[in-house]
Amino acid sequence: MGRILQIAGLVVGLAGLILQFAITIPASMAAGRSLLGSVVFYFSFFTILTNIAAVMVHVALLSSTGNAWVQAFASPRLRAGVVVAISVVAIVYLVVLAPLWQPQGLFLLCDILLHYIAPALFVLWWLAAGAEGRSRWGDIFVWLAYPVLYVTYALARAPFTGEVPYPFLDIGKNGFVGVASALGVAALFVILGICAVATDKVVGRHRAGKAQPN
Repeated sequence: MGRILQIAGLVVGLAGLILQFAITIPASMAAGRSLLGSVVFYFSFFTILTNIAAVMVHVALLSSTGNAWVQAFASPRLRAGVVVAISVVAIVYLVVLAPLWQPQGLFLLCDILLHYIAPALFVLWWLAAGAEGRSRWGDIFVWLAYPVLYVTYALARAPFTGEVPYPFLDIGKNGFVGVASALGVAALFVILGICAVATDKVVGRHRAGKAQPN
């Protein structure tokens, strides 16, 4: 079951990322961005970056050989961090972003693939086969560096491009509400991190117990 979920997650993740790239670049250029600016715009979304990380985890574990940087994604503790990040992607989109727009056609398909199906498959795979009980409570602060660095990048980029990837990151427009929203996402990340470490420990003990000879 774990391998089936992993292959399905890889296929769905790659399909969603490639399709999103194929429709985003032309639409972005039509909106006035250059080709390079459109590519940077595509890779400026937390959803895209996190789904790429999930795909890399699958690639690293499904391939028998590979570059060292690819194999780094096979780390059990990194897998748990990706579980947290991709869960944040799904929850924040469902609660905050989905009500703000109504995508149609291929954009709707990409939303479903990258915000719902790919995250669900990754979490289910992790619970079924990816969790090994190696996560530590201190890992939460390591994982938190990812969204902190992302928000820092998004805010630093905003004055030069005049845009932010997500509406709640527009601190200049939203003021305190924007700050509170960013802090709320950080708090959600920490809460899910606690849940992930606790779950990892429970699953790890369960699997260790099953592995013991009777």
